[in-house]
Amino acid sequence: MPSGSLLTTPHRTCNFLFLLAVAIFFAGCKKEQKPQSKEIHAITREFAAALKVVPGRDVHTELSASDQVPGSYDRINVTVRADSPASTRALVFQSLRELNAVATRHRLSLDGPLESREGLLYSYRRAGVITHMIHFREVIGATGEAPASPRAEGARLAIILDDLGNDRAAADAIFALKIPLTISVLPNHPHSVEIAEEAHRRGYQVMLHLPMQSVGNERPESQELHAGMSASDVSALVDQSLREIPDVAGVNNHQGSQSTTDIALMDELMPVLRQHKLFYVDSRTTAATVAYDEAQRLGVPSGFRNVPFLDDVAEVAAVRKQLQRALRGAREKREAIAIGHPHPATLQALREVLPQAESQGVTLVFVSELVH
Repeated sequence: MPSGSLLTTPHRTCNFLFLLAVAIFFAGCKKEQKPQSKEIHAITREFAAALKVVPGRDVHTELSASDQVPGSYDRINVTVRADSPASTRALVFQSLRELNAVATRHRLSLDGPLESREGLLYSYRRAGVITHMIHFREVIGATGEAPASPRAEGARLAIILDDLGNDRAAADAIFALKIPLTISVLPNHPHSVEIAEEAHRRGYQVMLHLPMQSVGNERPESQELHAGMSASDVSALVDQSLREIPDVAGVNNHQGSQSTTDIALMDELMPVLRQHKLFYVDSRTTAATVAYDEAQRLGVPSGFRNVPFLDDVAEVAAVRKQLQRALRGAREKREAIAIGHPHPATLQALREVLPQAESQGVTLVFVSELVH
């Protein structure tokens, strides 16, 4: 072997080891990067789900982080309600513990608090860059323009108003009633987001009115749950709808006389709702529905409409009669869930009849109180 080769091989080996050591060093020192907006939004939804577990907190998210806007971040506004300053502050600290558990999984660090007249501000960061801003607003005692929904020992009635999203004036007419109603909002409509946000601000409960295939598929929505969808397709549709209508408490079906009879489809839907910590209310658009049964079997808090629709005939006298049937049903069953729509006749009948509910032994509640 030539003498030069005895020197070359060790030299090359040393160079290789040196370069390997440098690569390992720089890999170990690689800086943490700010997450992309998609990841930030996913963390925001985890934050919101963690906060919604305990009563006394209203949570509203703003998915405002954008990869195209440097320095942008998601916002989470949390209203905590209790009967004393000490109790509200305890709720804030409990909220922070729940948020920090999520943050730790995603390598976020906490800054704050910064106290202002608006409340307490905290931020979460990664790589020194803010990803989330958390705003806590503390409220002592009951507030909100919609009357609080008390827990009653006697008969209880929850009324869901479906199909919100197209008509802002109809939503304003509902808000003017100042009655604890549950608003179910369709995704992908011109006023869906602003109606949901205003309902939250005024203290109403908001649901996602999830479009599903009907028999004959009359007047279908642009996107709806239908037979043959895979688990990933169902999950993607629900996720997209929740981005359109954020911070909802639960879901009920829009139409769905075909979809809710499909056991396989319902078995794909319910685990998605359970993952998002949402309840389900079966509107029962068909007697053949299996949706409530599958929700119960798969561990999703659920209920179903158990009195007739309020406004199959959208005339004031007819709706007034149906409301009296709903009140009677609540007294007989102890709990009743009714569903109507924001027709002028329906709103007029609600305005006339519901102030008499308490004198008839029925307490109006949000629908979340009647799911099990």
